[in-house]
Amino acid sequence: MILGHLTPRPGQSDPNTLSRRGFLQAGAAAGGGLMLSLSWPFADGEADAAAAGAFAPNAFIRIEGDGQIVLTMPYVEMGQGDYTAIPMLIAEELEVGLDQVRLEHAPPNEKLYGNPLIAGVQATGGSTAIPAAWEPMRRAGATARAMLMSAAASRWNVDPESCRANGGEVLHAPTGRRLKYGELAADAASMPVPASVVLKRSEAFNLIGTPAKRLDSPVKVNGSAVYGIDARPPGVKIATLAQSPVFGGRVKNVDDTAAKAVNGVRQIVRLDDAVAVVADHMGAAKKGLAALTIEWDQGPHAQLTTDEIARGLEKATLNPGPVAQNIGNVEKAMANAATRVEAIYQVPFLAHATMEPMNCTVDVRQDSCEVWVGSQVLARAQAAAAKVTGLPLEKVVVHNHLIGGGFGRRLEVDGVARAVEIAKHVEGPVKVVWTREEDIQHDMYRPYFFDRMSAGLDEKGMPVAWSHRFAGSSILARFLPRAFKHGLDPDTTDGAIDLAYALPNMRVEYLRVEPPGIPTAFWRSVGPSHNVFVTESFIDELAAAAKQDAVAYRRALLDKSPRAKAVLELAAEKAGWGQPLPERAGRGVSVQFVFGTNMAQVAEVEVSKDGAVRVRRVVCAVDCGVVVNPDIVRAQVEGAVIFGITAALYGEITLKDGRVEQANFDTYQMLRISEAPAIEVHIVQSSEPPGGMGEPGTSAIVPAVANAIFAATGKRLRKMPVDASALKQPA
Repeated sequence: MILGHLTPRPGQSDPNTLSRRGFLQAGAAAGGGLMLSLSWPFADGEADAAAAGAFAPNAFIRIEGDGQIVLTMPYVEMGQGDYTAIPMLIAEELEVGLDQVRLEHAPPNEKLYGNPLIAGVQATGGSTAIPAAWEPMRRAGATARAMLMSAAASRWNVDPESCRANGGEVLHAPTGRRLKYGELAADAASMPVPASVVLKRSEAFNLIGTPAKRLDSPVKVNGSAVYGIDARPPGVKIATLAQSPVFGGRVKNVDDTAAKAVNGVRQIVRLDDAVAVVADHMGAAKKGLAALTIEWDQGPHAQLTTDEIARGLEKATLNPGPVAQNIGNVEKAMANAATRVEAIYQVPFLAHATMEPMNCTVDVRQDSCEVWVGSQVLARAQAAAAKVTGLPLEKVVVHNHLIGGGFGRRLEVDGVARAVEIAKHVEGPVKVVWTREEDIQHDMYRPYFFDRMSAGLDEKGMPVAWSHRFAGSSILARFLPRAFKHGLDPDTTDGAIDLAYALPNMRVEYLRVEPPGIPTAFWRSVGPSHNVFVTESFIDELAAAAKQDAVAYRRALLDKSPRAKAVLELAAEKAGWGQPLPERAGRGVSVQFVFGTNMAQVAEVEVSKDGAVRVRRVVCAVDCGVVVNPDIVRAQVEGAVIFGITAALYGEITLKDGRVEQANFDTYQMLRISEAPAIEVHIVQSSEPPGGMGEPGTSAIVPAVANAIFAATGKRLRKMPVDASALKQPA
């Protein structure tokens, strides 16, 4: 889900490729097994320099004496399928069944488990897990296989070339001898690590490319899966909290008399900007919270409104900003254009609204701290707890768990810091659980953006000039400051630059404008969630201005992007593009290359006379390079489409008097099951390295829906979410 293009994606050149810089070391594991340490390159010079002084592996594969393969996972599972797809890479090259691989959560350690595609941060996000793991994990499996075969050959005194691996055994076909991996693990640990290994060709894959069943499904179905909210250390108490309703406000006065009288309430914890109620269970904590009388000092943002923020962004875009991409001479081309098209687009703040609300369990002791949480950034969670307690990092133990929805929200550690602040006042462990209202009204939101678009068309209606200037928050400037350079944020501009279309003259400018008091954070598909809506809606406007078919217009601009052109044609064909539809029904299309993946979507919508929009069908064509597990790819697209349609139709966080107006799913509406469209996913077979799949579906669907609404009604929506009143049919 996050951090766009911090390092080159598949298809882009990179002077420090994984294949040349990854390396393995072997050693004996406890119990006489084989342990392989895998080192991946970091994306920044500082981390490289640190790693040069000492060996810092960031993934461990352990083969135990009983033949069990244990993979210490450097990524976390939040529903996206990493805990199945990544073991498939190891199992493929190691020639074992997926059921022979056992997973362990990686502990917090940035040097050991840093994500090479996110500047060495120990993070799961940006749709990077499979692209980052693709070659290193396969190479680790192939190396282990080679060492096991060498161990067997040495024991049998035969040529290793006469041996082969299969099903967790090494076989010697001429004599029929065989040894299990577990029997060979100790010997293999003493074998030299081969300087190079040959990875399997795609035609030899037995597991990669198959719809292998997910390893995490059984425990989720039978209820034994442990999420952060399920952690229950002995003696744990439950707390919930009220934070200042205005961002930046403080607690002025608290009357907790009635709260303390609630049965089961044990303690009231007052902080500078929040009050928590600690109780025996959540019911008592919530009753105690409702009984509190809190007077707030609302601070400097008490009058803030969404309109005020939008006006500030609009004003900012009246001036030039740092140039993210410049091709040709836009001014000259615009001056000579036969037609000029201009438009203003806006996208709102959005909440994450994960199924599992924010929670964290903490036990602060005199000389140590223990944390139980589901986090996308485990090392940062540990650092946050250490900072609040004042303890050394090594005195903070963090247990990571499955995540019930991340979408970027759990790339932040504010919930961990808050829980530790509360736990410092509590004897024994305390689980801090945010109510749904607290979760939505104190989220860290997808930024509000304001965009100015203009294009010049030639006599045939084709674009000769393209100008895009937009303003909004930069999450990366806060999250990873060294990646914010010259006023530009590669994450925020992702989807606005390096378009698949051949545009001879193009300029994109970005102005960083931070909203007063409103915290912003990564949200599923991040920059593209905003930019693809704008660019694909505007391309549609250009096609309409040229009086050309939307698919044909795009196709004409994609000759230099054959993979993007192929998914466009496939999606259009499968969707029945051009076939007649009933009155007030329409099809819309979008094309994108983001997160290393080419995708096209066609949405079919109907608009009722009162302006209500229903998305009836979505057809998606995707070229994400080599597919590890097609079932996971389809599931990712389906989930992302539902997530994106929710944003297109309903998603909006608004402020009035400094307060978020939405509080629960009645006011921050989700797409209902009865509203879910039929979704078709067509996967293009490809031999290119894998791209990301967690997020592209979300950014692709929003403009497809908006363009379909235009096709159905003739009304162009340039601001999300859909305004039904603007689509009403005149009486």
